[in-house]
Amino acid sequence: TNGPDVDQTGFDNLAYEYGSQSELSNLSLQAISRASFKLLGLTSAQQAVETTLSHLNGVFTIIWSVSDSLLQVDYDTSITTTKEIALQLQKLGCRVEAALRIKVDGMHCQSCVQAIEGQVGGLPGVSHIQVSLQNRVALIVYQSPLVTQQELRDKIEDMGFETTLLPEDSSDGDLRYWQSGLLNVPIQTETVWIGGMTCSSCVQSIEGRICQMIGVKSIMVSLKEKRGTISFDPSLTDPEQVRAAIEEMGFDATLKEPLSSQEKQDLADLRFSNRMGMSNGAESQVTSASCRPDSPEMKAQKCFISVTGMTCASCVANIEKHLLKHKGIVSVLVSLMAGKAEVKYDPNLLDPVRVTQFIEDIGFGAKLLEDNAVTHGKLDLQIIGMTCASCVHKIESQLTTTKGIHSASVALATKNAHIQFDPELLGARDIVRIIQSLGFEASLEKAEFKNNLDHSGEIHQWKNSFMLSLVFGLPVMGLMIYMMIMDIQHKEQGGSMPEEQNVLPGLSLINLAFFLLCTPVQIFGGRYFYIQAYRSLKHRTANMDVLIVLATSIAYIYSCTVLVVAMAEQAKQSPNTFFDTPPMLFVFIALGRWLEHIAKSKTSEALAKLMSLQATDATVVILGPDRSVVSEEQMVVELVQRGDIVKVVPGGKFPIDGKVIEGSSMADESLITGEPMPVSKKVGSLVIAGSINAHGALLVEATHVGAETTLSQIVKLVEEAQTSKAPIQQFADKISGYFVPFIILASLLTLVAWMAVGFVNFDIVMEHFPGYNPNISKAEAIVRFAFQASITVLSIACPCSLGLATPTAVMVGTGVGAQNGMLIKGGEPLEMAHKINVVMFDKTGTITNGVPKVTRVLVLWEMARMPLRKILALVGTAEASSEHPLGMAVANYCKD
Repeated sequence: TNGPDVDQTGFDNLAYEYGSQSELSNLSLQAISRASFKLLGLTSAQQAVETTLSHLNGVFTIIWSVSDSLLQVDYDTSITTTKEIALQLQKLGCRVEAALRIKVDGMHCQSCVQAIEGQVGGLPGVSHIQVSLQNRVALIVYQSPLVTQQELRDKIEDMGFETTLLPEDSSDGDLRYWQSGLLNVPIQTETVWIGGMTCSSCVQSIEGRICQMIGVKSIMVSLKEKRGTISFDPSLTDPEQVRAAIEEMGFDATLKEPLSSQEKQDLADLRFSNRMGMSNGAESQVTSASCRPDSPEMKAQKCFISVTGMTCASCVANIEKHLLKHKGIVSVLVSLMAGKAEVKYDPNLLDPVRVTQFIEDIGFGAKLLEDNAVTHGKLDLQIIGMTCASCVHKIESQLTTTKGIHSASVALATKNAHIQFDPELLGARDIVRIIQSLGFEASLEKAEFKNNLDHSGEIHQWKNSFMLSLVFGLPVMGLMIYMMIMDIQHKEQGGSMPEEQNVLPGLSLINLAFFLLCTPVQIFGGRYFYIQAYRSLKHRTANMDVLIVLATSIAYIYSCTVLVVAMAEQAKQSPNTFFDTPPMLFVFIALGRWLEHIAKSKTSEALAKLMSLQATDATVVILGPDRSVVSEEQMVVELVQRGDIVKVVPGGKFPIDGKVIEGSSMADESLITGEPMPVSKKVGSLVIAGSINAHGALLVEATHVGAETTLSQIVKLVEEAQTSKAPIQQFADKISGYFVPFIILASLLTLVAWMAVGFVNFDIVMEHFPGYNPNISKAEAIVRFAFQASITVLSIACPCSLGLATPTAVMVGTGVGAQNGMLIKGGEPLEMAHKINVVMFDKTGTITNGVPKVTRVLVLWEMARMPLRKILALVGTAEASSEHPLGMAVANYCKD
């Protein structure tokens, strides 16, 4: 520390840390490192190597092993780098390989290991990578300077793992292993028999595709011999993967030589002999021969398996890769969001139970859903140009005779066609072209997304019902309060209905007002309840609507009846009535229904917003033999089929889930994954429908289309959450099923019990009957009191929270969650939430801002040479035009 000058500099440069000079002066003591290089194809002498490196600044010692072509160099990391050393060695005419050990933290399972090996192994210049999950160490052999140590570490860190560079001394064992050449795994050669090739363009197509596979060194395909010879690194790929890749291109591929015509004939003779009851020996020969996967009689079957425990795309890749290693597995397609695997297998070699076991062996949960399932694609079309029944017959007969179409139904009146087909054999586009070839125009029938989610009709209906009930219900409430006050003043029930206020004998002014206010509500406000109750009783069930209708109707009819009787008897005092019950019940229940449908519509809005992420159209391209684009066609996304090659331009949305086959770019997947950083996309990378392509054009092969895409699965998940019931709701619904009959029974028992008590001991009734009129007979008084008690039971049981509260709470919970980007899988997770004690957050998109932000500025030189404000001005100017999230974060920080 040199006094005030340094202090002043520190104040001027806010990023300067006091005392950093002393730290940097000690750096050279800790900056000596050792690097090992293997020299391949060395043409210069040992002297030349040593002379060249000794003149390089920062190099201290050189340890040379001529027999192994191994060079160990001690150097100062603050002066030179391994890249500079490798460049000097390359100038001497030799190819340079270096070994590196990196400690990797954050790996959990074999999927993580394979993801790292696959991503880093694909980098240019990486000769070999071996990752140990147990030791949490990655050993990488790479060619410098094609790739640097920092690039290798960055690649692993980009995948979400933490890395630490291990010192060279601790890797002696591994270096000896590398030194002895064991890591230079010998290249293996395998022959694949290929059927279905017709010309040289097929050969070029196969060679071009397979050469791009990781681990494949070379491939030579012979059209005449119908086979391909592949050289590959067995640590990175295997023959089965290559065979599966060729089969995916539409060719027949097998690792065993197909049967000759003579062998086929012998096989047929053996089968005939077996049917005729030949010996067991012949039978066993037939069995073994017919089990060959490349047998012409082999027909693949399909099964669907539910897979649990998948967390990311590497899990999907892990399952697909491991299943394809097993003999008899033809193809595998795994959907992460749906949690489902679609597996094609040879029934002669495997069964679905074995396939399920294979998935469980990898470490995932697996359950067989469907065995040998025929996938039914469904398509609704609008057909223009049909004039009579013969047109209908013409279209139906043409479609039903087409291979892959299971059924076709065409309606002349509505001009609609409903078709079921096998998406493995053909797609929507093929069906549309078949109809167009017959001379008709066919277009996709746009399915209205909101048909089952639009609640505007119900909202309007219940709002009107509530408003009507409220208009008449508020005066009723006022009259009720007035009656209560008057009753307190007169110290008796019915004191608010004095004889002098009677309009007619037995009819008071208040009862007349009650009748006039209650009648419109009963007829118009309760109309929807009557309709629902009728439908329920028609199906021999009793729901809450039945209870509401029963209580309000009995209360209204009873009130009218006692009024008519009182008027007929010309009673001095008007009787107590229940006219206040229907309007108040209808007000509260209509309000509840209105709010419930508003909550449901909010969820629908969130789903509609989610669906709007889906691209509306796609550019489907046809590739030539040299992978050049022969033709392009713009079409609606619903017509894209599995296996189509889709071109996605910079800034465009990915219309389907698929695999990149050409190009490199970055993709913004934040709308779906919540991950704010763009994800690198190159050949072999998986893309998600709805995510945005950043700056490079890509060719993507469609793997999941339509309802199979991740985005559609998310929407389906939220839709199902609205209809799924929480365990407590299922319990409440079960009780509600018995609740309505129980309340009716309790009401009837109350009626019978009070009538029995009244006829046995009338004094009890007289004691509890408010405003008892001694002028009426005892029998009438008992019946009136019993009826009042009975209706009270019905009325108080009506607005039952048991049947209303839970579904509304689940609806609001899932709806609000969806609006805030939280997808809740229905009522059960919501119900379990109150038991949560600890919450674990998984990387970004959860507790982050959603976008990168600058948190600290540090100037990495010894003395502060420039004010911080000037540095920020320069950095901000440099990053001002950047579209990368990190660049934008820096620019925004500098601007602020």
